[in-house]
Parts: sequence; structure tokens; C-alpha cells
Amino acid sequence: MKVLVTGGTGYIGSHTVVELLNRGFEVIIIDNLSNSREEVVHRIEKITGKSPLYFNIDVCNKADLKKFFSVYKVDATIHFAAFKAVGESVEKPLLYYRNNLLSLINLLELYAEFGFDNFLFSSSCSVYGQSDAQPVSESTPLKPAESPYGNTKQIGEEILRDSILARPFRGIALRYFNPAGAHSSALIGEYPLHAPNNLGPVITQTAIGKRESFTVFGNDYNTPDGTCIRDYIHVVDIATAHVDAVNRLIHKKNKKPFELYNLGTGRGYSVMEAITAFENSTGIKLKYNFGPRRPGDVEKVWADTARANSELGWKATRSLEEIMNSAWGWEKQMTRNSNKITG
Repeated sequence: MKVLVTGGTGYIGSHTVVELLNRGFEVIIIDNLSNSREEVVHRIEKITGKSPLYFNIDVCNKADLKKFFSVYKVDATIHFAAFKAVGESVEKPLLYYRNNLLSLINLLELYAEFGFDNFLFSSSCSVYGQSDAQPVSESTPLKPAESPYGNTKQIGEEILRDSILARPFRGIALRYFNPAGAHSSALIGEYPLHAPNNLGPVITQTAIGKRESFTVFGNDYNTPDGTCIRDYIHVVDIATAHVDAVNRLIHKKNKKPFELYNLGTGRGYSVMEAITAFENSTGIKLKYNFGPRRPGDVEKVWADTARANSELGWKATRSLEEIMNSAWGWEKQMTRNSNKITG
């Protein structure tokens, strides 16, 4: 079976490609490298012993995408390619609406034109906004998104649902919570081209000395220690869920043409708990300060994962300490490689 992975050299995309290849799928990656590196393709090959096809294509360029589909027929698509920084989306909303929605529309229009089936959409817990109760399940009513990024995920789910109603094919939206950590090989991990926004690389960059310190955004939330609460989930756990979802679609095990699944651990940790987990697991004391709340951040959110556990047969298995240890291993490996190049 041939699976197209858009954004496949990115953080979650690259880990998913590894899991797909390890389970015997043939994988084609499309990525314009706007926030990733082509060397990731070679790292994937080193991990798996298999080489995915790679094409430098911007999914927002429909003409190039159509040329690709006229040559390559796929059994499923996993659509990761999107901008994802919450704060940046508040500052540049039109950039996010254009990129995140146009890329999805192009894919779905061409999916209809070529008669393809089986589509996985990379969604997010940001679709819930600031929910009144925790944990949130797939049936929890959605509140207004707190950021343009979150809104593109809400709208993206609606676009996919409406497209499936108009032309019967199968689709799944996976709402992941807070991906963190890295592959156990330390060959792939979170590797942004620009200053990171996620807590994991901010912590590890501070620990290794790339940053003097970092800012915890807000310590006045209505939480036990005043900091935001998130459901931190290991990126490899998220990757394996995508393989399970692809299998569900390809083997026609879905109960509805369009399905939604939360991907989380079912446990919420505060930012301070995540910092403490890193310090305890590595023995490194971090330097940080408290700053004002960051626009677009919700106060707290964690997942009810019962549906994914029962329907997909999937469950997150890696602890917060494992997440932090793997992220630290990846950071150290990157630094060693950098020193070899520059030394």
C-alpha cells in the first residue's frame, strides 16, 4: 500500500513515516522544507533501512500537486503540511488561513478529480478552545478557537467533513494534544528552522546552553501552580496512531465515512510539572522566568482517549519522563553533530 505524507520531513510527519515504513507501507513524502530539512529523509532511511520517495512540492501550488497525482496513485494520504505556531498565527492570521486552508482544499479537490480514497487530517486539541470541563472528548462542544491556528483546524475538519458528504470517500481527523519527545535512535526529533514555540525544544535548548533561559508564559492561571495544563504525549505514540488509522481506512473498518479521534494520554500536566520532570530525569537545573500570558494559549486541556483506545485499538504508552529523556537525547545528538561540523 502506498501512502502520501505531506509535511513528511517535519516533526510528527517524519516519525510517522518511520512507523509506516516499519509496518511495510510504501511512503511518498511531499514537503517544501519551509520548517524542516531534506536531510531528515536520509535519517529516516538510516533508522528503517528503507528510503521513502521525496518531492519538494508546496501543497499550496495546485498545478505542481496535480502533476504529482497524475504520475503517482496513492492508497491513502496523511496531511501534516501546515503552519503550527499559535503565537505567530495571532500576529499573522492571513498567512495561516491561506497556507493551512488552501493546502487542504487543493488536496481534496485533486482527491475528487483523481477518485482517490482514505484521507487523514492532522488536527489539534486547539479546536476545543477553552472548554468548560476536562477531560475533553470528541463529543465535547467546540468553543471559539483561541487563535487563528486553532481556527484553521476547526475549519479544516469542517471542510473535510463536507467534502466527504459531497463525494463519498473515507476520512479521519486526528486531534492531537501536545506532542513532545523524539525517536529512541536520536536521529529524528523536533528540529525547527526558526525559534521553537513548543516547550520541549525550549527546555532542551536551555539545558544544553543554546539559550540562557526561557520564559514560562503566565503563572496566574486558575490551575494548582498557576501555569497552563497540557496533555503531553510522546511523538512516537502519535505516529503509531496514524498507522492504526491508515489501516482502519484502507481495510474499511471505519463505522462512519468521517471519524474523529483524540490522541493524548488522558492526563494533564502543568508547565511547571513538565519542567520538574525534565530536571528530575536528567539532573539538570533549568533557568527560566515568568512572563505574561501568551496570546492564543488556552488555560488547560487534556484528552478523553476512550474512543481511540476502543475503536483504533491504540493507547499512548510512554511517560512524561520518557518524553523528556528522549528529547534530551535528541538535543545532545544534534549538538554533537553540530560540533563535528564546526569543530
